[in-house]
Amino acid sequence: MTQTFQHQTRALAYDQTEGEGPGVVFLGGFQSDKEGTKALALEAWAKETGRAFLRFDYSGHGSSSGAFFDGSIGDWAEDAEAIIRGVTTGKQILVGSSMGGWISLLMTKRMPEKIAGLVTIAAAPDFTEDGYWAGFDEETREILMREGQVALASDYSDEPFIITRRLIEEGRNQLVLRAPLPLPFPTRFLQGTEDEAVSTETAVRLLNHAKGVDMRLTLVKGADHRFSDPDCIAQIIEAVEEVTARG
Repeated sequence: MTQTFQHQTRALAYDQTEGEGPGVVFLGGFQSDKEGTKALALEAWAKETGRAFLRFDYSGHGSSSGAFFDGSIGDWAEDAEAIIRGVTTGKQILVGSSMGGWISLLMTKRMPEKIAGLVTIAAAPDFTEDGYWAGFDEETREILMREGQVALASDYSDEPFIITRRLIEEGRNQLVLRAPLPLPFPTRFLQGTEDEAVSTETAVRLLNHAKGVDMRLTLVKGADHRFSDPDCIAQIIEAVEEVTARG
């Protein structure tokens, strides 16, 4: 049953499964929600195995309050930190998909005492700077700065992505690949070779940049950014179980 967690002026929608720890928290991607294939598959696994599990919507996403285009990486990281601290008990294994991978990395800095392990799926750290801003030509940058937003075609929706000036500028306060990134717990990065949104080079850059004694990158040949077919779901669950066993 979906519940609501109040954080400042934001009402965050979440679904929680009671069970044994360490708990598992799913952090979704940019303009996605807690009803996605990966989140629901992990919830089903958690119920079958008696594991505590949390999935939630950032503000402006899914069933949570707020407008998506008003948000930023910092806002959504605040949401994640607030709800993890507010509704979970003990240490958690974070499973971050795409933007959720970036936010999960921010959580390892903000609440290291709560983290038992990390699994990322097509993690997109620093994508506002290294993806959008770096990829914009001078004209697009000028429009963004002047008008406060630009519309980009989406491979996953008929509606365009609106990228705001605030998203870019505030994102610079949240970058994780420009400073030391210690991950002192079992960490598994999953990446598809046919991902057109996040490159394998990004995954390798993250692996090389982060510091940890138990860290692995798995490249899945043919998998795309969704990483949601049955084989990919099995890979995610296997990674969570491995992180649990090694924690």
